[in-house]
Amino acid sequence: MSRVSVAERAKLSTILAGIAMRRVTARLGSHAVLRWRFLSPKNDRLTIAPQDLRTPDPTRAAEIYAGRFAFAGKIVICEGRSPFETQSPSEEWSCALLGFGWLRHLRAADSTITRANARALVDEWIHFQGAYHPLAWRPDVLSRRIMAWLCHSPLLLTDADVNFYRRFMRSLCRQVRYLRRHVKSARTGRQQLQALMALCFASLCIAGQGRHQRAITRLLVEELDRQIFPDGGHISRNPHTLVDILLDLLPLRQAFSSSNIAPPQPLLNAIDRVMPMVRFFRHDDGKLALFNGMGPTKPELVATVLAYDDARGTPFSNASFSGYQRLQAGQTVALVDAGLPPPLAYSHEAHAGCLSFELSQGPQHIVVNCGIPANNRQTWRQVARATAAHSTVTLNDTSSCHFLESVSLNRLMRGAPIIAGPTLVEVNRDDRADMVVLRGSHNGYASRYQIIHHRELRLRADGARLDGDDSFSPADQDTLPDEQDDFAVRFHLHPSIKANRLSDGHGVMLTLPNRGVWTFSAFDNQVELEESVFLAGSEGPRRTTQIVIYGQARRVAQIRWSFAQIASTSGERRGTDPQPELPL
Repeated sequence: MSRVSVAERAKLSTILAGIAMRRVTARLGSHAVLRWRFLSPKNDRLTIAPQDLRTPDPTRAAEIYAGRFAFAGKIVICEGRSPFETQSPSEEWSCALLGFGWLRHLRAADSTITRANARALVDEWIHFQGAYHPLAWRPDVLSRRIMAWLCHSPLLLTDADVNFYRRFMRSLCRQVRYLRRHVKSARTGRQQLQALMALCFASLCIAGQGRHQRAITRLLVEELDRQIFPDGGHISRNPHTLVDILLDLLPLRQAFSSSNIAPPQPLLNAIDRVMPMVRFFRHDDGKLALFNGMGPTKPELVATVLAYDDARGTPFSNASFSGYQRLQAGQTVALVDAGLPPPLAYSHEAHAGCLSFELSQGPQHIVVNCGIPANNRQTWRQVARATAAHSTVTLNDTSSCHFLESVSLNRLMRGAPIIAGPTLVEVNRDDRADMVVLRGSHNGYASRYQIIHHRELRLRADGARLDGDDSFSPADQDTLPDEQDDFAVRFHLHPSIKANRLSDGHGVMLTLPNRGVWTFSAFDNQVELEESVFLAGSEGPRRTTQIVIYGQARRVAQIRWSFAQIASTSGERRGTDPQPELPL
């Protein structure tokens, strides 16, 4: 905690106090007397069922029917017992089970057996955990379950008897009332939005909840304005959060229309802002850039939300509010993190990757960040969030951000927020006819080592060459410090790239899966090829390679490097000039 400023300590104390108060309130609200004090009104009935845009897999219905529940990389075989009374292998597995999103697989199979199986599992949950359960009734899990029950109510209620319908509605309405009382105990950020959207769905889909619709909609609109930037980015700076938000906002917009209520204009504006931002983060193969908690992309989900985008134009290039830049020329795309870390309360998943970038050509990823896996995130989270897991510069083997390290506080906050990091990121962009030039700097290392990191990227107009410079300047003195100035410039390569160090020690030959060839040149500096790990693979973490340039800031005024494509025709070489192209 020694690096934390007085202001950051005050913010952290305020957040912790709020969490403690909300937890006390939640425990009081979970008391049996308060949970059961209201009877379900007779007019609580379903009027509409919203759409679930998440992709179903009907083959998984047979596994669920056989008592085989596979979530979050773990498999539990129930062997005749209810999944709600079995030993959970992980919290991630439990959240997936208790969120009931898997109902979409049963609905996709759509048979008498799957409908009966779905009703039986809902009945079991009501029996075992319908009164209260600390995880099942946690706001984020509760809101996902409410939305799943509403979306898949046709599966549950078709052919159902009156007694099940009553049990189902009574439990659903109790859950909605509990969430309405404890919506503020949801974690700040995406989970807060998720809880408000669940309540908004309930107010539109359940006749007896309609009287709360106006108040809940107002809270949702306020939260959208708070969390969605003018350029469409999310305050957490996580690209996948945008996809998650759209997967719920788009059906919510339709639910308003189906209820003959005009969707609020701020909700429509939020959708219109977020949609282009998803395109902004998208490489040409449909996958999103690995920044600030982004894991494996499910291209089918991205394609689903983008199918609702009426303006399917070229992505914009400057997302200054969100702190990102997109350089695109020909088939080459470079995406750059050029922003401050999120505010403390929204930084539980944020990474220390300032001025890192990803490079791709068409469907081929070349330079990546390590990302984070879809499952077992807690195992990898500390490694994945470090600056060394990003294609940028590290100083003295430390990260440009400082994460909260208290185990007890992290458990209380359900994550480790960023409590110190860059406070000033300067960015200058120059779009020229022959190239795009991006200059950036950040002071993430200024308070510890009195060093400012500068990075310049130049993407040639044909997309065949990306030149870069990394340099350092003193933060508040005339010269760089005499010690603690060891740097490492890292370029993590995608696992599909084959890398071979050139004999002169200053370059690397990169072979792409499509047999295209690029070269990396460090000019005046030696390069090393070292092992790395690509965490965001669809099949889990994979071994890969990273290019690293080592040195000392006071001895190296500028580190020049270049990625250049070699032409595939008759031995002609493109972008292999002995010196990098400098801006005029």
